[in-house]
Amino acid sequence: MEDQKKIGVGLISVGWMGRLHSRAYLGTRQFFPELPQHPELVIAADPDEAARQYAEVNVGYRETTSDYREVLAHPDVDVVSICSPNFLHHEIALAAIEAGKHFWIEKPMGRSAGESRDISQRATEAGLITAVGFNYRHAPAVAEARRLIATGALGTVTNVQIRLLTSYASDPTQGFTWRYEQAYAGSGVLGDVLSHGFDLAQYLVGRIASVNAVTETFIKDRPVPGGTTREVENEDYAAILARFEGGAIGILESTRVAIGPHAEYIIEVYGTKGSLRWNFERMNQLELADDGHGYRTIMTGPAFGEFSRFQPNAGPGIGFNDLKVIEAALFLKSVAERRQLAPSAADGWSASELVDASLRSAETGAWVDLAAVDGATTYDA
Repeated sequence: MEDQKKIGVGLISVGWMGRLHSRAYLGTRQFFPELPQHPELVIAADPDEAARQYAEVNVGYRETTSDYREVLAHPDVDVVSICSPNFLHHEIALAAIEAGKHFWIEKPMGRSAGESRDISQRATEAGLITAVGFNYRHAPAVAEARRLIATGALGTVTNVQIRLLTSYASDPTQGFTWRYEQAYAGSGVLGDVLSHGFDLAQYLVGRIASVNAVTETFIKDRPVPGGTTREVENEDYAAILARFEGGAIGILESTRVAIGPHAEYIIEVYGTKGSLRWNFERMNQLELADDGHGYRTIMTGPAFGEFSRFQPNAGPGIGFNDLKVIEAALFLKSVAERRQLAPSAADGWSASELVDASLRSAETGAWVDLAAVDGATTYDA
């Protein structure tokens, strides 16, 4: 059998997410063998020598460099993964656009709606394919939830609740990092976590038209070297009321300082004929009430999304890393077919507009209306 054409991959930043992207690319050949191009790991950039060594020895990149510009200039690189900290996303994405490289970027795409708009519009003008790391979309149970909602199994959607509760910043003795500084991180839990919630809400139910929000920083200072502390500059917690364009009402809540839940990402969608629930901590289960007798638990199986690529039947389940393989495959298929199938930079911009609108609402207490972004969003495809 003739080998598939190769597509060269460049990686920028070899942290946890960069390593995850790399494994996802490699996994596409096994789980998505029909892709017309299979990825070849060409070059990885990171300022840390140990990270570069890991990329070469443990992951299999042909080359490494300390300068991300060498990744973008490499003649064998066709697509780029941008896995750097938030404050470098805008700079690196614009450089990738200038170099004419299709890119897969992690969220939040920009520190602000302005940065995200700039990335999305310039990528569109350059005719580039993009992908944003909204990986929870790709859970087979979420794919089934989207199908059920779209086919009218729940009737008319009336209200939605999405709660993304995490504990990663719950220890008040945890030191101050760039994540707590507006100049580097932008927002706090809104961009870091609830951007996933905004994307899931719009992917399942449709565009959010207006929001009213409150935010709070519960741990107001964090330790810095020298025995002093520094003020936390962004929010630990956010709660949002939302009105969807189609008439549904939403409640979205997120925290990074919960004690108890680690990654309790919960979706509840209620309609005139039924409702459904999904929790990422039990990601291979979907609760459905559509017969008037309460919820029944359905194990995800081969008919749900891309589940059959990983497991032959319900029971064994798939994991977080598999969601990134699906994401990588969508990105590569999008590039091969020159059409936007993966979550797009416009989707990232839309989520960022919701983050900024929530921050403005929290400052004033007023409802904030949102216009549709000018780009190829995929949540309404």
